[in-house]
Amino acid sequence: MKESSKFRFGIVLSLAVLLGTAALAAAQDAAGDKSLTLKIGDPRFKDKTLDVAANELYSVESGKPLPFAKMIQEMKSSRIVYVGETHNSLPIHDLQARIVEALYEQDRNLCIGLEMFPVTAQDILTKWSLGFMAEEEFVREAQWYVNWNFNFAFYRRVFLFAKENKIPIVALNAPREIITKIRMQGWDALRDDEKALVPKPDLTHPEHRQLIRAIFEGMDIPHQMRGAGLDMMFEGLYRSQSAWDHVMAANAVKGVNREQKKMVVLVGSGHLIYNLGINLRAFQESKMPFKTVISVFVPQGKPSFPVARSLGDYLFGVPEEDRPAYPSIGLSFKKFKGLENIVVDTKPIDGVARNQDFEKGDIVLGVDGREFEDTNELRTYLAKFKWDDEVKFRLLRNAAEKEVALKFKEMPAPPAEAKK
Repeated sequence: MKESSKFRFGIVLSLAVLLGTAALAAAQDAAGDKSLTLKIGDPRFKDKTLDVAANELYSVESGKPLPFAKMIQEMKSSRIVYVGETHNSLPIHDLQARIVEALYEQDRNLCIGLEMFPVTAQDILTKWSLGFMAEEEFVREAQWYVNWNFNFAFYRRVFLFAKENKIPIVALNAPREIITKIRMQGWDALRDDEKALVPKPDLTHPEHRQLIRAIFEGMDIPHQMRGAGLDMMFEGLYRSQSAWDHVMAANAVKGVNREQKKMVVLVGSGHLIYNLGINLRAFQESKMPFKTVISVFVPQGKPSFPVARSLGDYLFGVPEEDRPAYPSIGLSFKKFKGLENIVVDTKPIDGVARNQDFEKGDIVLGVDGREFEDTNELRTYLAKFKWDDEVKFRLLRNAAEKEVALKFKEMPAPPAEAKK
């Protein structure tokens, strides 16, 4: 499976984070993704499909291609513009940046809402927008690689444009531990101060539930997680997904009202498709007019790709990539009290570390002769490397030192029988 077809809508990774594992990956490629052709959403279009060609922008209203400038003009009356992303697709991030830049040119009264930061990080984002921080300082102080799993370079163009023009950036998310608690125990188990950060999610919307179930059933769930508890797992994940949508919607509305500006929301497309996620919740709360842009991967060798016409307000065809512009490491780390060194949290089954010689519990003594005591610092260092590079880890495993070379190459998936 190509790297570009993983984490297609940003939901799969989010669910994996909640489970504390990278073991959930999208099982289907674009051509087999059933979540793209569901008969849900806008009643006018939900029984229709639209053939999307690579590098072409479409209006769902007309069912035809339209110029980029025409789309921006049609967004003039919207208070919120949602632009979905696949987190590791640079072409999609470039489209997001183009939309931000064009909307700012149209009306300087603009702010940006981001999924990847909890509201507790708002002060850092404000300092960046005001030009008080250099990039290296921001990545360190914002704990970018603790809060988020993707290379900052994917987002650099938007961040630099916001800093250059002093565009406010608004944190939309809740602290991860609160969402995890909702998944495990439900919203009622939250403390009062936690409930103040996350509205009680509505779990009754049938089409939204159908959508998340379709995505869930398309995930490659490890064999050990299957069985009688699968429905219980889904209910927990559905609670967390709904909570994410509700809290980000509420914070988007608050941000628009506080800043008194139009907001561009940049978030995983799984929170937006069919206008059933953040966009629906924010509209129900505020009645603010909005538009949604969704990018669709067009498989290589195909002139176009049919998707549900109700997927968004505008659809953009992105040529499917052989691999992302920046490699995903696939290593997760943790710190233990009383131990200065960083420890490998789980055996990697994704990214470049998959099928390389790393095990859960490996103690990292050094990387390329350097010692690291901070997870964000180590991941910032690893993010500097490109495809075909190599770094040397010095590990302590079973009381013995071991040198492991991490090669930045796409590693083949294990045989199907090895997963059982």
